[in-house]
Amino acid sequence: MTRSGVAAFVANLVRPRPPGRGRRFSRKRVVGEAISGAVFGSGWAARAWGRLPGRTAVDLVTHEFPLLPVRPAPRPPLRIAFASDFHLGPLTSPALLDNAFARLGALQADVLVLGGDYVYLEATPAMARELEARVAAVPIATKLAILGNHDLWTHHDRIEEALRRAGARVLINDAAFLPAPFDDVAILGLDDVWTGDPDAAAAMRAASGAALTIGVAHSPEAVPVLKDFNLPLLLCGHTHGGQIALPSGPVVVQGKHGRMWPAGLYQIDGTRLFVSRGLGSVELPIRAYARPDVSLFTLTAMAAP
Repeated sequence: MTRSGVAAFVANLVRPRPPGRGRRFSRKRVVGEAISGAVFGSGWAARAWGRLPGRTAVDLVTHEFPLLPVRPAPRPPLRIAFASDFHLGPLTSPALLDNAFARLGALQADVLVLGGDYVYLEATPAMARELEARVAAVPIATKLAILGNHDLWTHHDRIEEALRRAGARVLINDAAFLPAPFDDVAILGLDDVWTGDPDAAAAMRAASGAALTIGVAHSPEAVPVLKDFNLPLLLCGHTHGGQIALPSGPVVVQGKHGRMWPAGLYQIDGTRLFVSRGLGSVELPIRAYARPDVSLFTLTAMAAP
């Protein structure tokens, strides 16, 4: 470790509580992030990882569901792009993010939904500018975003402002109705269950009157919080698919429900739960058997009764 790395480690180790409103920033996490910042803070490992063959590839996951309410006049399918867990910072290759945003830009979706955890470690002004530039460049008119645990442990006000400047509406226990011809559809955004202050009832009130409500929450831990509202589709991230996994599955996933539903599509009672593997990395600048992904959901009309 260099002299500057030692200085960074000491500074992060003794720093006061993070400036965000997020809970559960433990002493163990303080030490872990201090080590990450000291060892990887210059971004050398992410750049090196990004030079290895195939390590900046991003999967496109697609699903089609007959969920769109039937109307007298026909309308096109609703196309929703979803991306989560960018983790701008020293552990995520910029080339990987370039590829991810190129994929998003090519989808010709009606809505872009962002699932939180935009940074790792501090949300610096430079990170906020990068986040704004990347999101603003996606040619999708309607953009909606929620926050994740890492966002709430830092200057989340910078993150929220960057997203707004990029044209995204930030949903915190809130909902947004889509523009015509999908104005009977609402996207509900829940505050992070683990570190934030989720209020599912308030979010559902904001979606009152919608013929179709789609939920977005940072992690699968939101499933029991939202279970009484019978959402037909819930989009989540957070798990990274384990980030480091074996061919048989993830090695470690945080959260009881994250371990139950680490990545992919699940049917839980009447809800289709989709858990993205996300894009970036935390703690270590590597992924194994947990390829980064972005997603496209095509919602077609329900069968006529």
